[in-house]
Amino acid sequence: MNPINPVNNYLRTDRMPHIWCSGCGLGTTVNCFVRAIDSCGIPADKISVVSGIGCTGRVAGYLKLDSFHTTHGRPIPFATGLKLANPKLKVVVYSGDGDLFAIGGNHFIHAARRNMDLTIICVNNFTYGMTGGQVTPTTPIGAVASTAPYGNFEEPFNLPHLAESAGAVYVARWTTFHVRQSTKAMKEAIQKKGFSFVEIISPCPTLYGRRNKLGDGLESMQFYKENSVIKNGADTREVGLDFKGKITCGKFIDRERPSFLDSYNTKMADRFGSSFKTYEGVL
Repeated sequence: MNPINPVNNYLRTDRMPHIWCSGCGLGTTVNCFVRAIDSCGIPADKISVVSGIGCTGRVAGYLKLDSFHTTHGRPIPFATGLKLANPKLKVVVYSGDGDLFAIGGNHFIHAARRNMDLTIICVNNFTYGMTGGQVTPTTPIGAVASTAPYGNFEEPFNLPHLAESAGAVYVARWTTFHVRQSTKAMKEAIQKKGFSFVEIISPCPTLYGRRNKLGDGLESMQFYKENSVIKNGADTREVGLDFKGKITCGKFIDRERPSFLDSYNTKMADRFGSSFKTYEGVL
């Protein structure tokens, strides 16, 4: 009798096999995520996952949870509305570097500024994997893409520093090689009240890896193993990524400040006194 994989309880197995390419790291991140949920002990009806467009955006469709596949770049405003409608719900945004930081970049910084109680998981593979391998806001200088055949020359975002600067209360980065650390970071981010952010560096062998002669998924994992440097509490200004350079991993930020709804309730209570009823959403 074969033992049942505990992650199966959280997956829509009838939709398998998935569409992701051989060597893609997305399946690994999903494994980490569902194990994080399981260890948190959150009932399935108390957590929702929102995603945008792209390879990572397909995650929502494979999870046996209330999940929403939104339009390109808009998972964060959708998740914000969901959280405001039902503040007791744990809302997770699960998307890619292009979706979250190109067309969705403005939403990211303002949700972090407001300290919306959301968990953002960004699978960063440095490319638009679903639409042809174009340059994204995280593509390293010198890396080749379909829209940069001679190498990217645009300065990429340092995502942990961007998240910290905008106001996130929890910021961490790991790679798909670091499965235990990624699971722990996702669990901590989910349990953290306020805007939490976890970046997972992941291979895209089909487009990014092939164009840049980085090998297959296994070779990418070997690269992560040999070139990752763990520096918990590192200054996020110093954790930017170079093409084929060292990858600084760890938990960088874990701080406290009032969430958006906490601030709202405090302000309204100060203004209206005992006549104010705490915001409880519209559901």
